[in-house]
Amino acid sequence: MTVAEAQAPAITPDIVAEHGLSEEEYQRVLKSLGREPNLVELGIFSVMWSEHCSYKSSRVHLKTLPTEAPWVICGPGENAGIIDIGDGDAAIFKMESHNHPSYIEPYQGAATGVGGILRDVFTMGARPIANLNALRFGSPDHPKTRHLVAGVVHGIGGYGNCVGVPTVGGEVDFDDSYNGNILVNAMTVGVAKSDKIFYSAAAGIGNPVVYVGSKTGRDGIHGATMASADFSEDSEEKRPTVQVGDPFTEKLLIEACLELMASDAIVAIQDMGAAGLTSSSVEMASKGGVGIRLDMNKVPCREEGMTPYEMMLSESQERMLMVLKPGREAEAEAIFRKWELDFAVIGEVTDTGRMVLEFGGETVCDIPLDPLADEAPCYERPYEIPAAPAPLANVPDSADLAAELLQLVASPNLASRRWVWEQYDQTVGADTIQTPGGDAAVVRVHGTRKALAMTTDVTPRYCKADPVEGGRQAVAEAYRNLCAVGARPLAITNCLNFGNPQRPEIMGQFVGCLQGMAEACKALDFPVVSGNVSLYNETKADDGSSQAILPTPAIGGVGLLADSARMATIGFKQSGDVLVVLGTRGGHLGQSLWLKEVHGRSDGPPPPVDLDSERRTGDFVRAMVERGALTAVHDVSGGGLAVALAEMAMAGGVGALVQPSGPGHIARQFFAEDQGLYVATIDDAHLLDFLTGADAAGVQVEPIGRTAGKRLIFELADTDFCVSIDELRTAHRSFFPRLMGEDAALA
Repeated sequence: MTVAEAQAPAITPDIVAEHGLSEEEYQRVLKSLGREPNLVELGIFSVMWSEHCSYKSSRVHLKTLPTEAPWVICGPGENAGIIDIGDGDAAIFKMESHNHPSYIEPYQGAATGVGGILRDVFTMGARPIANLNALRFGSPDHPKTRHLVAGVVHGIGGYGNCVGVPTVGGEVDFDDSYNGNILVNAMTVGVAKSDKIFYSAAAGIGNPVVYVGSKTGRDGIHGATMASADFSEDSEEKRPTVQVGDPFTEKLLIEACLELMASDAIVAIQDMGAAGLTSSSVEMASKGGVGIRLDMNKVPCREEGMTPYEMMLSESQERMLMVLKPGREAEAEAIFRKWELDFAVIGEVTDTGRMVLEFGGETVCDIPLDPLADEAPCYERPYEIPAAPAPLANVPDSADLAAELLQLVASPNLASRRWVWEQYDQTVGADTIQTPGGDAAVVRVHGTRKALAMTTDVTPRYCKADPVEGGRQAVAEAYRNLCAVGARPLAITNCLNFGNPQRPEIMGQFVGCLQGMAEACKALDFPVVSGNVSLYNETKADDGSSQAILPTPAIGGVGLLADSARMATIGFKQSGDVLVVLGTRGGHLGQSLWLKEVHGRSDGPPPPVDLDSERRTGDFVRAMVERGALTAVHDVSGGGLAVALAEMAMAGGVGALVQPSGPGHIARQFFAEDQGLYVATIDDAHLLDFLTGADAAGVQVEPIGRTAGKRLIFELADTDFCVSIDELRTAHRSFFPRLMGEDAALA
């Protein structure tokens, strides 16, 4: 290819628009180059300046999040965040989105979302020990929902199971705002030695740049650009932008990389994720303050006649880019050939501060790196944070507590997710010690007594009603779930899923949620160490109108159990234990699932979050778990106290006799979604110690009954309501088999 051929076709306004660049941004390209770009250069600018890669609408606000703590080794800016977990060990983790690809092609979209987040973690030297996911689908009766659920779940299971990393937790929720734009957020947690962590900054002028893994194909071209634009339900034409994954190759890549990392041959390493070879090479060079030269003729390709444009923008999976120490190429190649993976020296580190691409003896790209990375566009878009909703008015009371509880546990957002997580290998590796179904998953740090607890959480309906309060609650819920199993919360990752940031009301949701998240992270000493922003999650209808998703800032929390033998679970253990609620009850029914499912209403403010109380109660719960005083613990969330009790009874196969705190509004006592609450059971031998400790800690405790029998019996002043565990389980397990067309609930 000659330079003239590389410049064809002529860069027209239509071609610029097809690449997702505004007229103003194209003028910045011209200024950066001092000339018109050719097609290769335009493609590189388009993906590096896409929302997905540059965070151009969110960077200014992300800086408000707290990212530091004494245990944080590396915060945002690398492939994943790193925290110190003691004894020379580090936990490395991150969450990312793969939303649009999963709507277009649910199996491959979800599968490659898992593959991509795995690479973000093991590229830093960690062995992945667990996967989680946070999934949002449209209304259960939408014609595409069943197809999308099946494809996404099978894609996650198909990739994670084959690669040999357990999938241990997550969320699955439904709302009609996701009808045309589902969310697939994938999270991976890994463990490394803190003195063997690898970073992405290239260094060493003349050092070889090495390509390893799978060959490059034409799948995924313009994937980053597609992920940075409004969506259409008619997505068939975008199918070629979806990557195709191979988990068996990923497994080989993990082992080969970790084997080479055991040596001292690697200077820098980066996975080829969004924008593929472009983003990996640009990020490595720009972080190192160096230049890079690549010979495109040496890139391993699996298709004939691939152009530099296609090679640079392809998002083919299972590929990595490395900078090696000089003279170590043969050693590295031997390892990758042993694992039956491609290996090619494709370039070198330079001192030019530029990206130079050569093909067929010609220079087909010559771009200064600063405008591609650090000087990418950054916008302060106008925003309007919505006012908090009016107080809830005309609140009905519960007519039949037992019947309404059965209705709630069978509803789409509270029903058992057993159908989903039983398709995932939860225990491969033999270190999973708390599987899905509790407050948080727990995975042992191999060969030690330590364990990592992990969870994903957010309540989008709260974020829509009041973004600031919703942001606080998302972080607080993750904190609470970790405390409930006895883990000390250490840090979070996030996946911020929102609509079109060019709409002030959507940008207001984003800014408000981040404000609430920042407040909660600071108050709870729970910093953000990694994350992802996914904007333009909107569906355009034929009439030009847009349907935005609910604001969904998913939080992935990680905590540490110093001794995995001291771990709490949610199931009632035995009859006769005292049943208590810890925390302050307020009777908040605004935005509750009871109000929505029983009365068809979605009004009122979400429940407020008292961050001081949240931390105080969480500290006390962890102390009691450590001392072995609690036989079961569960936090109160969607559906309120009644649903929490039902989940504990179903998990343990033991019922309870429950009394209200007094006469009054029954729904406020049992279906309110008050924040900062835990339900716990205590045997009589520990009761005095527990109550004394609660008083000293300033934590409110309310006894509400005892565990007993095989039923939940609510003993009210004028009548009793009773429901058996068998009835609860039948209702709880009915939704997914019915949605997926199966004849009977899973046993």
